[in-house]
Amino acid sequence: MINRKKISIVSSCYNEEGNLQEFYDRIRKVLTDFPQYSYEIIMAENCSTDRSREILRKIAEHDKNFKVILNACNVGPNRSSYNALLHATGDAAIPMSSDLQDPPEIIAEFIKKWESGYKVVVGIKKQSKENPIMFGFRRFFYWLLSKFSDNDYIIPHFTGFGLYDRKFLDAMKLYNEPMPYIRGLVSKIGFRRIEVEFIQPLRKHGRSTNNFFTLYSIAMTGFVNHSKLPLRLATFLGFCLASISFLIALGYLIYKLMFWNTFNLGTAPVVIGLFFFSAVQLIFIGIIGEYIGAILTQVKNHPLAIEEEKINFD
Repeated sequence: MINRKKISIVSSCYNEEGNLQEFYDRIRKVLTDFPQYSYEIIMAENCSTDRSREILRKIAEHDKNFKVILNACNVGPNRSSYNALLHATGDAAIPMSSDLQDPPEIIAEFIKKWESGYKVVVGIKKQSKENPIMFGFRRFFYWLLSKFSDNDYIIPHFTGFGLYDRKFLDAMKLYNEPMPYIRGLVSKIGFRRIEVEFIQPLRKHGRSTNNFFTLYSIAMTGFVNHSKLPLRLATFLGFCLASISFLIALGYLIYKLMFWNTFNLGTAPVVIGLFFFSAVQLIFIGIIGEYIGAILTQVKNHPLAIEEEKINFD
């Protein structure tokens, strides 16, 4: 008997009780159009406070190909999804969000592109039905990150939703990433790639746990992992400000010598300058702190997640 190739669907969840059953049903419906492949669905659960665990256990009881990783604590969507992706045993893996904002129906297009020879298929949010202001902020972030990256590592409007061939997954395991940023790894690792555009729908059930601070954390992870430009910018800006300060000081000195008795400097320029340079110093101390924090995380080499229980893993 010839072994069929396997497709792995990978996701994570936190308080997604309203989406999990539909998530599973829609994926199964898509996979029925590809009977030539076997499948596994791996869901990493981050200590939800709703009925998510109960629903996942029920699905896993009826489908042994539905595998669940119950984390001992909430490690966040990036780390839990990445840890689940490392458990994938398929010939190709498709990481996606469980809130259905990554439409499961796009999986069919991913598989067809993979069958045509592409090792990496990435989903690009051409448009989004989310808040236009938030989408605008995301657009600005991708633009800024692409400008700051050392190389062409950043794919605009790509969140990690895509298909990755087994060769890519094996290469990914060579990277020790305690704070993974798969959006950057895709371009860094390489392989033949194609993009598939889609329109991101609105969330149907529940509320997103992403807020300003979680999005800021993801953004800084991208900057720190894929660019040294902020550090170099600090040095460059320091030289520029020092030069400007010297020229201003020289101008004041000349003006004072010319108008010794009438020119009064006052305290306003001194106070303004003090606060300005203090703010610049704090900004770049914060940037340096981000890099030091990334180094500390790398040195500690903590596991991506502590797994409390695993269901349907042989």
